Amino acid sequence: MIKEILLEIQNKESFNFEETFDIYRKCSQLIIENETSAQKIIVNILEDKNKFEPSLNNVLTDLIEAVGFYPYLVKENLQLDSTDSLIRQVYHHSDNLDKYLHEDQKHLLSLLNSDKNVVVSAPTSFGKSLLIEEFVASNKFKNIIIVQPTLALLDETRRKLKKYDETYKIIVRTSQEPSLEKGNIYLFTAERVNEYKEFPPIEFIIIDEFYKLSSQRDDERADSLNNALHYILKTFNSKFYLLGPNIDYISEGFVEKYNAIFYKTKSSLVDVKTIDIYSEHKAKFDRPIKFKEYKEDILFNLLLNNRQNQSIIYCSSPGRVRYLSNKFCEFLITKIEDTLTENLDIIEWITENISENWSLIKLLQNKIGIHDGALQKHITSSVIDYFNNGNLNYLFCTTTIIEGVNTSAKNIIFFDKTKGNNTLIDYFDYSNIKGRAGRLMIHYTGTIFNFNPVPPNEQVIIDIPFFEQNPISDEVLINLEEDEIKNPNSEQYSRIKQIPPNEKEVIIKNGVQVNGQRSIIQTIREDISTNYELITWTNIPSYPQLKYCLNLGWNYLMKEGESKSLGLGKLVNKTFNYGLHQSLRRLINSDIEYINECVRYYNIYKNNDSNEIDKRKMLFGRRYSTKSELDIMEEVIMTNFQIQKHWFQYKIPKWLSVINSIQEFVCNEKGLRPGNYNFYTNLIENEFLRENLTILSEFGIPSSAIRKLEKLIPSNMHQDDVIKSIRDNKLYENSDFIEYERNKLKES
Repeated sequence: MIKEILLEIQNKESFNFEETFDIYRKCSQLIIENETSAQKIIVNILEDKNKFEPSLNNVLTDLIEAVGFYPYLVKENLQLDSTDSLIRQVYHHSDNLDKYLHEDQKHLLSLLNSDKNVVVSAPTSFGKSLLIEEFVASNKFKNIIIVQPTLALLDETRRKLKKYDETYKIIVRTSQEPSLEKGNIYLFTAERVNEYKEFPPIEFIIIDEFYKLSSQRDDERADSLNNALHYILKTFNSKFYLLGPNIDYISEGFVEKYNAIFYKTKSSLVDVKTIDIYSEHKAKFDRPIKFKEYKEDILFNLLLNNRQNQSIIYCSSPGRVRYLSNKFCEFLITKIEDTLTENLDIIEWITENISENWSLIKLLQNKIGIHDGALQKHITSSVIDYFNNGNLNYLFCTTTIIEGVNTSAKNIIFFDKTKGNNTLIDYFDYSNIKGRAGRLMIHYTGTIFNFNPVPPNEQVIIDIPFFEQNPISDEVLINLEEDEIKNPNSEQYSRIKQIPPNEKEVIIKNGVQVNGQRSIIQTIREDISTNYELITWTNIPSYPQLKYCLNLGWNYLMKEGESKSLGLGKLVNKTFNYGLHQSLRRLINSDIEYINECVRYYNIYKNNDSNEIDKRKMLFGRRYSTKSELDIMEEVIMTNFQIQKHWFQYKIPKWLSVINSIQEFVCNEKGLRPGNYNFYTNLIENEFLRENLTILSEFGIPSSAIRKLEKLIPSNMHQDDVIKSIRDNKLYENSDFIEYERNKLKES
C-alpha cells in the first residue's frame, strides 16, 4: 500500500476532495500500524502540497502533529486548533532556541537531560546537531568538548556557536588557554584533545561521527579518538553524547559501564527517493574501461536535465573530482549558453595567489564546485557557501562530503563505487552518501541516482576498542591502566609491560606507533655520538638534518598500508624547498618549470642512446611530453595542494614533534644538550605565519590576508585579542585587502 500511495502522489497532477481525504485516511491508519511509513508519506504530501485539496489542510495538520513533525507546522504555517494539540506543540518548543523540536528530538533531549549518557544512531536528516546548540544555549555545562573528524566540520560548528561568545570562550587551537570568567567550548579534532594540556574540569563531551572509534571502519585516526574519549572519561568522568548515522549496535557492556543509553531511530524529516540508473545500463557500466565515455555521457545528460535542482556527484578521489568536473564543464559549455554565474569573489584571489589559468576559475564561472580533502580550508568553506547560497548548481566531491558538512543539495549521484585506495563503498558509507540528498527544513525529499549496484545491507556494529579490547591496537592499549586490561596475560599486553617506564611515558605522550617509536629511540641512541649534529638541530634544519628526521618518520611512523607513492626523496626535497621559499605558489611554479625543462630535454635527446643522457630527466620528460600546459599545471596544483594538506600541515609536523621529544629524551639520558624542532614544526604546519596570527587560519581566513595583517596587528598582541582587534578597528577596510580577503575577515 505504501509504494502505491507514494507512486500516486508522484505521478498524479492533482487530487480532488475525495481523493485527498482517501490518502489522508490511509495515512492516519498507517500512523497506528507503521509510523515510519506514515512519516514518509506525510513528507511526500508536503513536497507536493499544492496537489491536494486545501480545504482539508486541517486534517493534514492533525496528521503532521500525530507523527510529531512540529517544525513542519511552522514551515507550512499550519495552525493547530485544539487546546490539547496546542499544549503539545508548546511542549515541543525549545527552551533555549526559537525553534520547535520534532517528537524524537524532544525524546532524545529528555534523555540527555537525565542522568544518563546517550549514544544515538539516527539518519542524516534527523537534526542531531541541533541538540548540540540546545545544550550550549542552555548554559547547563561550563566546560564542553565537541570532537569532530574534520576541520571543515569544526569550522561549520564554530560559525553556528560564535553567537554564544558572551558566555563561552570558543577554543579552536591547542595554544589557547581556557577562560576563568566564562565557560569554555573546545572545538577539537581527537588529535588536538590528546595534545591539549590545560583542560579545566570537563562536564560534557560530544563526539560527532562516533563510528570512527571503531577498529572495523579502517580509519587511521581511530586510535586518537579512542585515546581522547578514554582520557576525558577517566580524568573527568564527563557526561557524554555520541552521535552518528545508521548504526545498529555498539560494544556490548559499554552502555552498562558508563550509565548510557543506546538510542536508535529511523525517524527522518526528509525522504530520499532512489533511482536505479545502473540496472538499465548494467552491461556497459560493468565494463568501465571500454564504456567509460558512455557512463560519463549518461551522467552529464542527467545533470543537464536536472539543472533546476542542485546536485552532488560522489567521486572516489581528488583526481576523479578534477577529471569529471572539468570534463562536465566542457560538456555544459557546448550544450547551453547561459551557464555563467556572477563573478564570485574567490576568483580574484585564485588569480593572484594560484594561477589565472587554474581550472577552478572556469568551473566556478559555470556554476560547478569541487570539494575534497586536498583543497585549502578556506577554499572548501567558500565553495560550500556558494553552493548553499545558490551560486553553484553542481558539486563534485569525495568522501569529505559524508562527514557531516551540510549542503542544500536536492540530488546525490552515486557515480564511483570505491573510495581512497580502491576500497569498495560498503552499505554504511552508501547510506551516509544517500543521506546527503535533501536537507532538513529546505527540502522535503531528495533523490539518489545509483550508477552502481547498492552494496549489500549489513548490520553495522561499532566496537569501542579501549573498552572492548577485541581487537585493540598497541597505541590504545598502552594508555590503559592495569585494572582496565581485560586480558592481562595476552602476548600483546606482555610486550607493552616490558617497555621501561621512562620510555613508556614518552611513547604515550606522542600517541603514535608504539613499535615505531621504540625503533626511533633505539636508532637515535645508536646514532647520537656519530650524528649528534644531524639529530640535535634548533630553529631551521639543514638539508641533511631534515633528511635524517624525515627518514626516521618514513621508516618507522608510517602505518601499514599507507601510500608511499610520493617517495622519500621527493618528500625531503619538497619540504626543504617549502621551508626555503615559504610559498606554495613558488613550489607550484618551480615544479612547472622543471617539468617543462624535462620535456625540452626529452625532445632534444629522445633519439640519442648515449650513456651520458640523464635517464631521470628523460623518463620525466617522456611522461609529460604529450600533455598540454594546462594539464601539467592542473596536475602540479593538485599534487602540491595534497602535499601541503597531508604532509606539511599534518604528517610532517607530527613526525617532527615525535622525533623531537625522543631526541630530547635520549640526550637527557646521556647528559647531552638536546635540539629543539618546535620553531620549524610550527612554521611548516602554519604556512610560516606569525605565531599570534595562526589562529586566523582556523576561521577560514586565507594566509594571503593573514600576512597582510602582520603590519596592522602588533606581534605581542595575544592571539585571543586578534579577532576583537580586527572587528573593533575594522581592519578589513584596509586597502591592501582584495574583496575576497575582506569578506573572509568580516565573516570571522
